[in-house]
Amino acid sequence: MDRIDLFRTFTRVVECASFTRAADTLGLPRSSVSAAVIELEARVGARLLHRTTRKVSPTQDGAAFYERCLRLIADVDETEGLFRQTSVGPTGKLRIDVPGRIGRLIIAPALPEFLARHPQLDIELRVTDRAVNLVEDSIDCVLRVGPLGDSGLIARKIGDLPLINVASPGYLAQHGTPAAPEDLTVHLAVNYASPSTGRVEEWEWFEDSGVQKLPMRGRVTVNSAEAYIACCIAGLGLIQIPAYDIKHHLEADELVEVMPGHRAEPMPMTLLYPHRQHLSRRLQVFADWLEQLLKQEVL
Repeated sequence: MDRIDLFRTFTRVVECASFTRAADTLGLPRSSVSAAVIELEARVGARLLHRTTRKVSPTQDGAAFYERCLRLIADVDETEGLFRQTSVGPTGKLRIDVPGRIGRLIIAPALPEFLARHPQLDIELRVTDRAVNLVEDSIDCVLRVGPLGDSGLIARKIGDLPLINVASPGYLAQHGTPAAPEDLTVHLAVNYASPSTGRVEEWEWFEDSGVQKLPMRGRVTVNSAEAYIACCIAGLGLIQIPAYDIKHHLEADELVEVMPGHRAEPMPMTLLYPHRQHLSRRLQVFADWLEQLLKQEVL
């Protein structure tokens, strides 16, 4: 391997905390990855990694060297693509992970226009609602909705996703239309249980004093957005949901907004990237396009 390839291999081992996982993401034999790190340690004259049977982690020297490697790799990538970017545009493949319904309803229908604009780019679109490890799963960019944990990733805030309260005309004809939160005690909700924790979400609304919550009575509990919407259309209760998610149902009069003055607090929408000093040209182009698309169609 040349020197920059050694740097790339070493940084991938640090990020994966495993020779085996790093080898898988690089498409190399594990023995080649191990040999590359040994060669690099010999070149720099320092031990860069702590190795155990369960985990690999950087030494103090290794952690400092890792940060330098990231900057060097980013500079090399940017330099190599300096003229190619202006002549033929961004090239290569991007692996993107997005929430299920945003991927199906918003991003997939818009991709033909993006790909026509950038004929040298390919997209691998992964549609999931679970947390992913960007390095181990070889993901370039992930879109997440809701509060973020401390992931160590670069976060690019897109905006706040508005939520609305809706019910079916059939439900409202049978139970009446709530005008304010105090009316909710005599109404039913389709309850939503988090697929990851099983916790049932409470009904929310925002007032001057802050976010208010109320556990709602409901006869049906679901754990997917599709079932949540379907049960609401069937007249089983009220739901709170992103406005874009039921736009067509509102237009078709299958659902009706209620209590517009007592909506839940909007949810933050964020793009996450691996920690790098520079973004690749192809990722920058896609991220700019995706942000514009979401602001136009969702926010």
